Amino acid sequence: MSSPDRDRFEQLMLLHLDAAYSLARWLMRNDELAEDAVQEAYLRAYKFFGSFRGDNGRPWLLRIVRNACYELLEREFSSGVPEPFSEDSHGEESAAQGAVIVLPVNPEAAAIEGAEREFVRRALAALPRDFREVLVLRELHTCSYKEIASITGLPIGTVMSRLARARRLLQATISNGMKRKDTGT
Repeated sequence: MSSPDRDRFEQLMLLHLDAAYSLARWLMRNDELAEDAVQEAYLRAYKFFGSFRGDNGRPWLLRIVRNACYELLEREFSSGVPEPFSEDSHGEESAAQGAVIVLPVNPEAAAIEGAEREFVRRALAALPRDFREVLVLRELHTCSYKEIASITGLPIGTVMSRLARARRLLQATISNGMKRKDTGT
């Protein structure tokens, strides 16, 4: 790759490293596998950067990350290794880098807010992968419907449908969890 292309790659792709890792972590549910997938994705992006056209590299890169995750998951599943849920991957310490977290003034409110945040993270992590994927892309990465369609290779109508179903599933999961919490069952 020529020096100007390398500079353009760094300028357009490296700034999305956090988004790439975050998506991979939600899809893979494992920090080490997410790191492997992101590394593989960046190698592919670098190799095929000559075919990239445009100024917004995020959808293109996130599609490569998504594909790398699914290929790695396929290899892992075919070897008999289950997809683990890692508490460390989805806990407080894994908040997106650069995210601004405003803590309430009193400790009791801070504890309640932290518990609620963890409850929502677990509910999101429990969603089926297809629904979790579109919800993470839309709500955590603020991708447009068009970008999500580009990343996932789905028609926009399917993206909208999955997103609506994902939101309903998440709401139902949270509601059911709150009912269990209230009744102690």
